[in-house]
Amino acid sequence: MSLAFSPAELYNIAIAVERRGAAFYDTLARSCQTTEVQKAFLALAAVEHQHIQTFQKLLAAAPKTPSDGADSEEYAGYFKALVDSSVFNDDLATSELVTQVDSDVQALEVGIGAEKDSILFYEQLRDIVAGDASDDVNRIISEEKAHLRTLVEIKNRIK
Repeated sequence: MSLAFSPAELYNIAIAVERRGAAFYDTLARSCQTTEVQKAFLALAAVEHQHIQTFQKLLAAAPKTPSDGADSEEYAGYFKALVDSSVFNDDLATSELVTQVDSDVQALEVGIGAEKDSILFYEQLRDIVAGDASDDVNRIISEEKAHLRTLVEIKNRIK
């Protein structure tokens, strides 16, 4: 049984991940004790909303049938496991992560983990999509890496 994803399905998955990510960062921002950390999380939430728009644009132009790069059952299974284990896998997990945060440093560590997971997710997505879509995903990967650097820098400053 093949579990191959169509480009449209991949973009729908990415949109869902970004929506949960935006909600995650909005919630983390409300739990922060310092303005610097709160602003960082609100900025990340805003960028997640921009990513949603990017993936919606790609979705509108995407074929509905699986692409050649996604026809391996093993690869599709790996990609599905990656999505299912993402830090943004569902609203409950996001809520539990946020309620367990006691400090801004801990909130930043959760955000750092989320960015690492996002980078891995988008690197796998990039390997499946083609052409201009791959360029868009590369841009998002670069932004996720910048987010990771920003969160690490803030964490190092406030420790």
